Amino acid sequence: MSTASVSLRPGAVLADLLPASRVRDIALVVGGAALTGIAAQIAVPVPGSPVPVTGQTFAALLVGTAFGARRGFLSLALYALVGMAGVPWFAGGTSGAGGASFGYVLGMMLAATVVGALARRGADRSVLRTAGTMALGSAVIYAVGVPYLMAATGMSLGAAVAAGLTPFLIGDALKAALAMGALPAAWKLAGRRG
Repeated sequence: MSTASVSLRPGAVLADLLPASRVRDIALVVGGAALTGIAAQIAVPVPGSPVPVTGQTFAALLVGTAFGARRGFLSLALYALVGMAGVPWFAGGTSGAGGASFGYVLGMMLAATVVGALARRGADRSVLRTAGTMALGSAVIYAVGVPYLMAATGMSLGAAVAAGLTPFLIGDALKAALAMGALPAAWKLAGRRG
């Protein structure tokens, strides 16, 4: 099947442009987990917050969108399981499930699934739809991460929003802008090569 026919096929995601095989899927899942772990090392502390700004959310949303819901979820689940097992590849070289920011990791698994499902419906092929997809994915991450932060630290809802959501909105907008340029451009490039 040619690249052009895959890119025009409804339900395709960018990863489907690669020749289909079990080896491809395993490599994508492992690669997506590794990319997320590497991106998590780009961490900037936020004063007054136990949650740093990282590249991990961008990687998780990109993996979900490019790989689709199933492979995106499996990549982030592998990332979470390996980190829980002790590999220090969560934000800032941490590991384990007890940290205040672990809820964001759980939210990333769900978000990768959601944005992957949307990508199968073409939500990554235009700038505006990609913006909406990234915004929804970020909202899913916060919907899990902020309540977990509250439970882990005893913060009130207002304090958890102030420490675990508000400081990250500008960074999320920048990450969405990167995705808005990269994903539709990748589809256009794939269409030209087909």
